[in-house]
Amino acid sequence: MKHIHHHLEESQHHHGECCNHCNGHGEGHHHHHENNLKGQIIRIAITVILLIAAVLVEKYCSLSTWQLLLVYLVPYLFIGFETLKEAVEGLVHGNALNEHFLMSVATIGALCIGFLPGAETQFPEAVFVMLFFQIGELFEGYAEGKSRDSIAHLMDIRPDTANVERNGEIVTMKPEQVSVGETIIVRPGERIPLDGVVTEGQSAINTVALTGESMPREAGIGEEVFSGCVNLSGVIRIRTTKNFGESTASKIIELVENAKERKSKSETFISRFARIYTPVVVFAAIALALLPPLFSGHFATAFPVWLYRALLFLVVSCPCALVISVPLTFFGGIGGASRNGILVKGANLMDKLSKVSTVVFDKTGTLTHGQFAVDAVHPEQLDEQQLLHLAAHVEHFSTHPIGAALRDAFPNEATDGCSVTDVEEIAGQGVRANVSGKIVCVGNAKMMETAGIKWHDCHLVGTIVHVAVDGEYAGHIVINDRIKDDSAESIAMLKNLGVSRIVMLTGDREEVGKDVAGKLQISEYHANLMPADKVSHIEQLLAEKHDKGAVAFVGDGINDAPVLARADIGIAMGGLGSDAAIEAADVVLMNDKPSKIATAIQIARRTLRIARQNVWFAIGVKVAVLILATVGLATLWMAVFADVGVTVLAVLNAMRTLKCRM
Repeated sequence: MKHIHHHLEESQHHHGECCNHCNGHGEGHHHHHENNLKGQIIRIAITVILLIAAVLVEKYCSLSTWQLLLVYLVPYLFIGFETLKEAVEGLVHGNALNEHFLMSVATIGALCIGFLPGAETQFPEAVFVMLFFQIGELFEGYAEGKSRDSIAHLMDIRPDTANVERNGEIVTMKPEQVSVGETIIVRPGERIPLDGVVTEGQSAINTVALTGESMPREAGIGEEVFSGCVNLSGVIRIRTTKNFGESTASKIIELVENAKERKSKSETFISRFARIYTPVVVFAAIALALLPPLFSGHFATAFPVWLYRALLFLVVSCPCALVISVPLTFFGGIGGASRNGILVKGANLMDKLSKVSTVVFDKTGTLTHGQFAVDAVHPEQLDEQQLLHLAAHVEHFSTHPIGAALRDAFPNEATDGCSVTDVEEIAGQGVRANVSGKIVCVGNAKMMETAGIKWHDCHLVGTIVHVAVDGEYAGHIVINDRIKDDSAESIAMLKNLGVSRIVMLTGDREEVGKDVAGKLQISEYHANLMPADKVSHIEQLLAEKHDKGAVAFVGDGINDAPVLARADIGIAMGGLGSDAAIEAADVVLMNDKPSKIATAIQIARRTLRIARQNVWFAIGVKVAVLILATVGLATLWMAVFADVGVTVLAVLNAMRTLKCRM
């Protein structure tokens, strides 16, 4: 198999090319990869035929040892040329002790051992070792291709062209050439090339490549849309708000590219292990071949036996299963997470994610929508719709979020024919206006007291908006920041995963924090916090955590950057279109669902579990066969299984991380 450094560098190189030449050229790399696999399969099939022919020649023709060697050299060189070439290149470049070198030495030794006095020929076995080595490489190449394909859906999100409206004409050009503020046209079935705002038309937008959600989003005039999404139905015109390099698609692709550069602790350990392990194995094999015959007193007769055992030792000891399957496992885990709309910035973060024992939530924009909405309507004289109707009319011209919430709750107020005059905004109290001849006051308790109107408080927690009509109390409206639909589910899922401590931090009032925490069954919360206070709380939690645990902070990534950076794992919610989220966090959830946090932890734990399975399985089998080889009980076939067979099984196991669909 490819040596770990060569393997990873080559993977990164190809991946970078795929990212840089998305769609057109990326597709070419896909075909190139398929052609390589087909070529390997053809070579393996021809080698099998040649090997069968060689065995038949040996059986039915009386040939000398030299003649048999020439017969078996045909399939050996046909299948092993690339491996031998890699071994020679390694010697030339000072990287001699790699898997190709070990395989070359072992198989050449097996070919030569038959010429020693009293030794049996091992020609078929030598060809089989090289053949199975290539079969292992075939599986590795297939797995690597599948792993790259798992992230290719992200690489494909960046279109090659954009249709730009200039001087009354539509010009097709590269997205890099489009300036901010220009108008682009996106037809049904096309991918949006740049971030922007819809100025004309309406359509359903498929965001699956960014968020992992299959449900399309409706986009109309004034709606923000993001590069990488697919326009499903109508033609839309978009005014671009970002250039190509700053677009959502480009930032996500850059994020995925950089993720592979940050190795996990397991990968780093395997890399160091391979650099030390390989030379140790070579010298141990040399000692095994020479020392026992020297001390036996019968060097000439004992040497072929111990040389054969040393060759078995070399074949078994190749660390292919470890150096290939572990990085592939983490790469697959990152790909599986991306399919769920979860972008993990590096394999090293998979280690931390799997150990999360404390999750700290920011409230606004994370567990709640971060937007005011009418939570309850309590009328005194009028019905609910009439009370909302009057309040919405009075707040028609207000720019305050409370006014927007009232208008959203009664969207027909602008077209029902009522006249609104004498609008007066009273600072710190509310708004008074004449609505179709009625004097309506909408505001807080201070406004009611100033007007001499008797009012009463509400048992619900939230912003209480009182309404009076012609000097009489008409009722009140409760406005709150709405809790997200799956916030409670997210908390329950985290508890089921064994997360021992869940904390909510908020800058809101104590009663608001207590109310939200109670609804979500969060036992620990802290309210009235400034950004610096949140950092202090995180530092305290980090000091109190268990040695092996990790503290994750979940925020909206816009005003929580200091806390995201301070936590062991910073998780940004709703990263779609948020530059701050992508920059500040370690993990970015591309949709707005808190439940994806539990999914991210599950994927990380599954990835680590599969990596450990591969490590222990490979080490266990190799140690067992190495012991058998040393005492002379192992065969070359057992050695082949301990190397190539274990590698194939480990790679197949690693591929399970690609199916992390949750």
